[in-house]
Amino acid sequence: MYIPGTIRKEAIMPMDSVHNYFERLVFNEIKENYADKFEDNNALADMACIALNRIAPRYIRYDIDMSFYMSVDEHMAVEKKVQKAVKKAYKKVKRFENKQEED
Repeated sequence: MYIPGTIRKEAIMPMDSVHNYFERLVFNEIKENYADKFEDNNALADMACIALNRIAPRYIRYDIDMSFYMSVDEHMAVEKKVQKAVKKAYKKVKRFENKQEED
């Protein structure tokens, strides 16, 4: 029960550990395989946004929690899902960049 003038317990809970499991995976995929494809780093950020919007988010507190409960097949499926989303994002950003150069 909340009593006015007191600090709510949930107000001091560590919320900064909550994140989308796929963010780190997408960022790493972009850094490892696409970092040299654009002169403008904004394009890489755009790629990350597009790729992450293609994957249903999985909000967790700790990556190890998600990884621990996944089978090898599930890990491989996640990796392929991330690779596919990033590749499609790359193509979309590249098309936009090429169109801008034509105009």
